[in-house]
Formats: sequence, structure tokens, C-alpha cells
Amino acid sequence: MEKLITFAVPCYNSAAYMRHCIETLLTAGEQAEIILVDDGSVKDDTPAICDEYAARYPTIVRAIHQENGGHGEGVNQGIRNACGLYYKVVDSDDWLDTDALARVLAKLREFVEQKVTLDLMICNYVYEHVEDNTRHTVRYTNVFPQNRLFTWKHTLPFRPDQNMLMHSVIYRTQVLRDCGMVLPKHTFYVDNIFVYQPLPYVRTMYYMNEDLYRYFIGRADQSVNEKVMVSRVDQQLRVTRYMIDCQDLNALPPEQKKLRRYMLNYLSMMMAISSVFLIMDGSQEAAAKKADIWQYLRGHVSADIYRHVRYFSVGGAMNLKGRLGDQISLGGYRIAQKIFKFN
Repeated sequence: MEKLITFAVPCYNSAAYMRHCIETLLTAGEQAEIILVDDGSVKDDTPAICDEYAARYPTIVRAIHQENGGHGEGVNQGIRNACGLYYKVVDSDDWLDTDALARVLAKLREFVEQKVTLDLMICNYVYEHVEDNTRHTVRYTNVFPQNRLFTWKHTLPFRPDQNMLMHSVIYRTQVLRDCGMVLPKHTFYVDNIFVYQPLPYVRTMYYMNEDLYRYFIGRADQSVNEKVMVSRVDQQLRVTRYMIDCQDLNALPPEQKKLRRYMLNYLSMMMAISSVFLIMDGSQEAAAKKADIWQYLRGHVSADIYRHVRYFSVGGAMNLKGRLGDQISLGGYRIAQKIFKFN
């Protein structure tokens, strides 16, 4: 039976916090499907909790147990098995605001009843900083029209801190299937692919100024913790290469020129992130990897795209030459980190 929405919840040793996540999703009731993907958890009661909720709510919750494949394979598993017209990923340590969720689902239901095809719903998300108990909300009121369907030609420029993340998007499930996206296994940071590769398949969008997603940030073991990111920089590079290859930005039609600009800026950000964490590593091997990723970009995109990323974007600003260049790049990163509090 088709549901209005599928929530996919990848779970890996999540017993300490996953119940809160699930309980917020259950407020959607029978119009929702919740797929709990146990990613080979062995250290706690995650598998049992998944089965418990599936038994308690058999018409809403499904538990899928898989060999460990990483966060991306959890998302893939959800897409393969989804019965919902729409699809949203909610990480097991995050949650949704239940009042905002009710309003968002009511709008999605309205589109369905009116037989209006909506490819992408966009909402705000809130950084919940555990270390200092502060919040920072990312909104798009200056980017997207409100209370109407729109396309990319109706959008305005994004600020550097306003890229759409997995937290802010709800896709029509068929869009994800049509784009052929299969996220890499055993790889962190694949959420960047999730909000990049499908975009050329998105024709209609709707923005609700609702603080829907609550993004819990600040745990020492979190994948976006700075020390963790440095140690996993090879996975960041894997994702960046995938994004370089998965779309030909020059193939986008003229009416999607604003989409092309957005995707180009997103790719530039990925090059910047890859570069800055290799600089933080500080080893000769890391320096060689930084040179290699820029050479990879040069060899796999057109000359105009490479020129833009290398010389006219934040990516290039993180690839300055020499020790002084590295210091300037790190200084710029630290300033942005303090302003935007992204990890």
C-alpha cells in the first residue's frame, strides 16, 4: 500500500538515542512508513529496538537488518524498499519537530489530492549544539519563494551557509529512483551526493518556512567532528570524486542556469572541504592527495568549470600555494567556522 511519505532511519549502534527520533516520526501516523535500517549493529540493542517498534506498529514501522554497509547503504536500502510517495532520511540521533511535521505533511497531502506533481519539498533545519546548548537555524527565506510552486529560474542566490543538506529536503521518491543514484558503501559524507546528484531531475519545488529537522551536533564521535573528518579524509575525497563524475554541469539546459550555478558552487565547497582537511593533516602524503584531487578535477570537467572552481570560488581559496597559502586557507576556514558553527 502506498503511503504519503517514507522516513528512512539508518541505525548503527544507536540504542542510546534512536527512540527519541522514532517517537517524533510516529506522530505522522498511518500516512507514514518508517523504515529502520539496522546497519549491522553489534555493540548495543539497536537490532532489538528496531524489531520492537516493528512489532508494536506493524502498519507503520518496518525493520530491515543488513550487513554493515555504512550510512549510504542504509539510505539506498530505504529507497529500494520505500512505499511512500515522498522520501526523507532522518538520522537516528536527530529528530523532527512534530508541529512542523504535521503542517508539512498536510501540504504534501494537499498536493496529492490536487494531483499536483511536486518533486522537492524544502524546509529549514536547526543545528542543536550539544556542547554549549545553543541553536542555529538555517532558513531559505531569501532564496526561495514562499507558498507557491516554483522552479530553479525563480530562485535567488544562496549564501555560503545555505546549501541544501539532507536535513532540509524531502524528495518525491521516484525522482531518487529515476536519477539512478546509488550511494557508495562504507563511506561517510555521502549525504552530499544525496542533495547533489538528483537535482537535475527536480522540476518543481515548494519551500515551507518551517523549522522541521533538528540536527544534533557536537558529539565527539560524530562524523562531522573535525578530528574525525581529518582521520576520514580519504572518504571525503571519495565522495568528492563521485560528485565530480556524477553530473555534467555543462549538459544542463539554459533554463537551468541557476541550478548549474548552485551545483557549481556546491562542487567548489566540496573541493574546499577536501583541501582544508588535507591541510590540517599536514603530512607530505596529505599534500600529495590535495594535489591529486585538484588534478582529478582538472582531468574530469570542462576547462571553464575547472577555471571557476580553481580561481573564482571558495574551493580555490582553500588551495593557495605554499605554507603561507595553507595558513591563509586555514585562517579563512576558522573564521567561517566561528560564524556559521557548522561543526
